[in-house]
Parts: sequence; structure tokens; C-alpha cells
Amino acid sequence: MPGIAPTPTGRVDRGLVAAAALVVIIAGLKAAAGLVAPVALALVLVVALSPVQSFLVRHGWPRWLGSLVLLLVVYGLLLAFAGILLVSIGQLSGLVPHYAAEATAMISEVTGWLAKHGVDSAQVRSALSQFDPSRLVGLLTSLAGSALSLLSNLLFILALLLFMGLDAAGYPTRLERIAAQRPALVSALRRFAGGTRKYLVVTTVFGLAVAILDGVALWALAVPLPLLWALLSFITNYVPNVGFILGLIPPALLGLLDSGVSTMLWVIAVYCGLNFVLQSLIQPKITGNSVGLSVTLTFLALVFWSWVIGGLGAILAVPLTLLAKALLVDTAPNTRWANHLLSSRPLSKDDKTAA
Repeated sequence: MPGIAPTPTGRVDRGLVAAAALVVIIAGLKAAAGLVAPVALALVLVVALSPVQSFLVRHGWPRWLGSLVLLLVVYGLLLAFAGILLVSIGQLSGLVPHYAAEATAMISEVTGWLAKHGVDSAQVRSALSQFDPSRLVGLLTSLAGSALSLLSNLLFILALLLFMGLDAAGYPTRLERIAAQRPALVSALRRFAGGTRKYLVVTTVFGLAVAILDGVALWALAVPLPLLWALLSFITNYVPNVGFILGLIPPALLGLLDSGVSTMLWVIAVYCGLNFVLQSLIQPKITGNSVGLSVTLTFLALVFWSWVIGGLGAILAVPLTLLAKALLVDTAPNTRWANHLLSSRPLSKDDKTAA
């Protein structure tokens, strides 16, 4: 009845219903991961680059022309990444058979060395059989097939970008119209867009710096395909916390097979000196301050979104978490207190007012 405060039992019941609804939503997202992942990527790209469109419109360009420029920028970036990735995977697939003999010989040497030191050779062979080079060839073949299937998803993403890019020009006006009725929602969506852009700017700047430095270092060390590994460093820079490790393993292994242990150690030293300091120490601090997410929450977001929508979820973990936070925390007055727990820094006066 009106005027009667909710009982503790009522609060618990509502909490259970909300938790059950959240579980159903997560299960639906996981079931539709093949659709959700490209939609999320298209949304993040449009949000990130929409200031280009807004800038052109403010300076007198027609909206349709601003949308066209936005689409051309996004399409150019996607096609450039897809082209470099496909060419590099093809080159890597051609190199793998060349290094199969070296890998087999190296495994035999390790097995003999361990056997001399009293380790059961049968157990060693069983463990090292997991690193059979033929499995690597099969993995690369599967990866090439996945890259080809990515082209079909790319067509879907390009179509999504076309429609989202055309709609993006009108969203500022639409948000202004509903601000009077739903001010909290509009404010939350604007914070999501601003936080996503700040995160992508910081991550892209660090990613470019790391990719250039890694590529030059790998070229100087004569590691094959330095452009591919530089691109991998750039992409894995968007993976919070563990991207450094993901970008290190392939060039280190290839350096080992191509030039020996000394090259592998140099690759590890270069990556630890450059990537670890920049990506694991400096960047998380700046990223956390720019988007207001704690390091722990960022890592948990990486695990969660990777589980829900796959590898693309690892790259989009922070933007998707910002969107979830905007919709689930920032829009409701009775849940804004959670910002004090989720933030990586003490809230400012504006943040406290919003919370």
C-alpha cells in the first residue's frame, strides 16, 4: 500500500528476482555470443569515432557527409587490420613446416637432458608430446579458417556500422529530448561514451608506442614476421592485465626456433622492459583513473566477458563493463552507492553528486 515502507522480506524478494533476471540475461548473451560480439564491436567503434562526425557537423558539414566520413574512417581501419592479419597468418602458416624439424630436435634434446638427470623419459615424452609441431600446423590451419570466417562477420559488422553511423548524427538531439524525463539515463549514457573514448585513446596511444618499439626490436633481433608480432602487441594491449603475456609467447617461441635460446631471452627481456612497464604498471593506473574502474574489477571483467562472448570480449571488456555499469548502477539512485566500491580513485564532487 502507498506510504508503507517495504519490509526486509520484500527487499530480499526483489533482490532475488533481480539476480534471477540478471542470470537469465547473461545466459542469453552467452547463447547469442556470435551476434552480441560483432554488435558490441560496432557500437564501441561508433561511440569512439563519433566525435569526428560531430566535429564536421559543427563546422557546417551536412550530416550525411559527416556520417560518410565516419564510416570511411571505420571501414578503412577494419579493412587494414583484416588485410594485415590475413597476409601475416598466411606467411606464418608457410613458416611452420620449416620449423617443425627444429622443434622436434629441440624436444629430443630436452628429453635426453632430463633423462640424464634422473627424470623418467616416458613421463617426459608424454608431457612434451603436447607440444607436437604437427598440432601447431593444425592450430594455424584452424586459425586461418577462423580468419576466413571473420570475413563473413566483417560483412555483418560493416553493415551494422553503416546503420549505426547514419543514426549516430541524430543521437545528441534525441538524448536532449529525453533528458527532461530520464536525466539519470542520459547522464549515465554520456558518462559511458566519455569513459569509453578516454579508455580507447589511452589504450591506443600506449598500444601504438608498444607496437612500434616491439616491431623495431624484433626486426633488429631478426625474428621472422616482426610486423605480425607488432600488430599482435597492439591488439593484445586492449586486453587488460594479461595482454602483455599473450603478445609475448608467439614471438618468443619463434625466436627460440629460429635463432636459439639467446634470441628468445632477448625477446623476453625486450618485452618485459617495454610491455611490462608500460602495459602492466603505467597504463592500468592511467586507464583506471580515466574510466573510474578498479584494477580488480578490470581483471574480473576480462574473465567474465571472455567467458560470455569469447575472444572479442577480452578486447572489449572495459567498454562493455562501462556500459553495464551505466545501465545497472548509474541509472538507479538506490544502486549508485556501488560507484564507491567500483571506482579506482576517490570520487570527485561531481561524481558524488551523480552517485
